Amino acid sequence: MLVHELVEAMAKANPHAIALQDKQKQVTYGELLRRADLLADRLQRSYFQSDPPIALFLHRSCDLAIGALGILKAGAAYLPLDPADPANRVSMALEDSDCKLVVTQKCLTDRLPAGDWQTIILDEDDARIAARSEIRAPDQANGLAYVIFTSGSTGRPKGVQITHANLLNLIEWHLRAFEVTPSDQTTMQASPGFDAAVWELWPSLVAGATVHVVDDSLRADPKSLRDWMVATGITISFLPTATAESMIALEWPAETKLRYLLTGADVLRRAPSPGLPFTLVNNYGPTECTVVATSGSVPHDPATTGLPAIGRPIENVQAYVVNDRLQPVPAGVVGELLIGGVGVGRGYMNLPELTEQKFLPDRFGGVDGARLYRTGDLVRMETDGQIHFLGRVDQQLKIRGFRIEPGEIEAVMQQHPAVHSSIAAARSLDSGEANLIAYVVLKPNVSGTAGDLRSFLAEYLPDHMVPSMFVKIAELPITNNGKIDRSSLPAPTAENILSEGQFESPQAGIESRLASFLVRMLGVSQIGRNDNFFRLGGHSLLGAQLIAKIQQTFDVELSLRSLFDNPTVAGLASEVTKAIYAKLDAMSEDDARTTLASLSGEITI
Repeated sequence: MLVHELVEAMAKANPHAIALQDKQKQVTYGELLRRADLLADRLQRSYFQSDPPIALFLHRSCDLAIGALGILKAGAAYLPLDPADPANRVSMALEDSDCKLVVTQKCLTDRLPAGDWQTIILDEDDARIAARSEIRAPDQANGLAYVIFTSGSTGRPKGVQITHANLLNLIEWHLRAFEVTPSDQTTMQASPGFDAAVWELWPSLVAGATVHVVDDSLRADPKSLRDWMVATGITISFLPTATAESMIALEWPAETKLRYLLTGADVLRRAPSPGLPFTLVNNYGPTECTVVATSGSVPHDPATTGLPAIGRPIENVQAYVVNDRLQPVPAGVVGELLIGGVGVGRGYMNLPELTEQKFLPDRFGGVDGARLYRTGDLVRMETDGQIHFLGRVDQQLKIRGFRIEPGEIEAVMQQHPAVHSSIAAARSLDSGEANLIAYVVLKPNVSGTAGDLRSFLAEYLPDHMVPSMFVKIAELPITNNGKIDRSSLPAPTAENILSEGQFESPQAGIESRLASFLVRMLGVSQIGRNDNFFRLGGHSLLGAQLIAKIQQTFDVELSLRSLFDNPTVAGLASEVTKAIYAKLDAMSEDDARTTLASLSGEITI
């Protein structure tokens, strides 16, 4: 049975059980099946081709699951697209996949770029369709289940093709590894175009569990997210690495029902504290290998040194560590990771040459026709099979969980009228976090600001691919053999960083103190009072550290939401000032004066 058949069987057995829940509504398994059948019927009546895929242009919601199930039941593959992405990037994915049909909602039609594709409005059309008694899809056992676009080195994203056999292996492993039952409460927090959303959705629905769509406001605040997970009774959850690191640093109440906290997409830098009521599981997997290729629980042994491992290969997946001649290396020796087995996808959509380069014949497994995916990741495999991630073979970057091809950024940057040439690179901050930086050679007699470049890139690239800092250089450094010498790129300094525009120094007092925190935390030489924390490389994990520093320094407690709503030095200083005044109002006059004295004149009344 395929994934949609397994979900249908569960829905018929338990039609009144809750399948999905978001902030607006609950959807039972019976309703999920009914609405998916309506969509499948409409697709089969008006349009049907097993290839190309049918796009889903929907927010992370109950309707996203309904749309995906309906497309699979119709016998097609689905292509999830994030409405938050720039229109140019959405257009590229639709064009490169030869997509002819997009399933969307009425509220999103204005965001959908114009093109040679039809639309079905899910929240309007399905109410007018009379479902047939039975939906009959063609045989899909070897067909595509979904296509997801990931960053491309040529300047265009590339569509990864995943089959039903690939997806079923992921689901079957997940159900056994984490003992999923209909009583489980799970989460969906990943963006629609991120393959983690596939992992969050299908195993839970196949098992008959309830999937809770995490509200955006909770995703930005670890404490609020923890409280919601405890109150909701969440038992299994995937969170990206930065968020998971914040969550395992919190205290969890005894009534916590969470059994497994799954994480991945970036390098895990810390182990869980002793006493957490759940198991932390670190996972690794390229999009090309169906979300997860290796997995392993992370011990909280204080004697353990170094970064946590990425585990061992999951069931029916093989991992090989090889040298630059693609020959296996002994345990403990660093080499490139190759992934084999059932999880390896079909290849890239409409890119046969790139598919041939990255998907190699499997000469190790002994199975005719099997292939290996060449990850480009440097790893070390220990004698016990545990694998440690060490970095990239090529120049592909990984910034806060997102895999980024610098060539895609550089290709867009080259279109800016002020840019002669550019390089996108990652630099480590003092905190150990990576920062995405663009090195720019401007055209003669042309000036440019970081604000101008950032606004231009934001029209074509998602937020995580827009550099946090722009460094001006006279020319690109070149090696003796004519290649760009990335190792010679200069460190960002006050002299070479392009300004956001007109620089305004922080005011004395709280603004000045906050700016000094951010300079050290973000690894920049200076920061203006109107500079944006997130545009300079800040994210939720660093934000949590900043909030803790504010509490320690000013003895006031702000939420992470305050930082998201007020990301500039001036805005955040205003929030701190309000919190101080609120605290002073609740004090006696003597205590208030003592508190003011401790702030060394940073605020007066």
